[in-house]
Amino acid sequence: MLGSNRVAVVMPAYNAAKTLEQTYRELPLDVVDTVILTDDGSTDDTAARARALGLNTIVHPQNRGYGGNQKTCYREALATQADIIVMVHPDYQYSPKLVVAMASMIASGHYDLVLASRILGGNAIDGGMPFYKYVSNRVLTAVQNLVCEAKLSEYHTGFRAYSRRLLETIPFDENSDDFVFDNQLIVQSLLFGFQVGEISCPTRYFAEASSINFRRSVVYGLGVLKTALSYRLEKSGAVHFPIFKGKPQP
Repeated sequence: MLGSNRVAVVMPAYNAAKTLEQTYRELPLDVVDTVILTDDGSTDDTAARARALGLNTIVHPQNRGYGGNQKTCYREALATQADIIVMVHPDYQYSPKLVVAMASMIASGHYDLVLASRILGGNAIDGGMPFYKYVSNRVLTAVQNLVCEAKLSEYHTGFRAYSRRLLETIPFDENSDDFVFDNQLIVQSLLFGFQVGEISCPTRYFAEASSINFRRSVVYGLGVLKTALSYRLEKSGAVHFPIFKGKPQP
């Protein structure tokens, strides 16, 4: 608990057996009420290790994709009556020690979405982020800030905290089952008028950390641009998209 708020950590996992325990051991378990891991059809023993650690473990018999995995995570977290939901990748790329800080920003009532930014601290490249990914991150972020009239340092981090209210409002089930799911969720939050905060997060790139290859990075980048265009068209009223359905009226 964090004050009167129940905190759930969700872990979308795929072949994370080597790094799962290290990630779990750094979670602030005195604050986190439940840890949910969804194994997205891994070929290693991720699920067995999660159960051995006592995690609430869900297994997809077949791989549903990164976005599809998160959909299961969030539905399950909401079912536990969690007030704050924090997504932590079990590949140890992000620091679990920041969970309390991120959840506290949600608990304050000032924010409904908190992003752990690898860019704010200025050490992304020193932490191992490939140069082409750093450049594409900065370019895509600049484009989305312009289109979405926002001032975020990055739209591409996989370490986030959400309020229950946000996840109950946004139609995340309409989002992609692929990597652009994350980006769509930020843009939905902006369009729906939720407050988005950021916190600096160290970068970790190493052999076991998950990372998409160049081809999939290009596909992701095109998806990001499409998402930004969808935001602009939806906001103008010219076209309506399923990912924005149910948008509260101004």
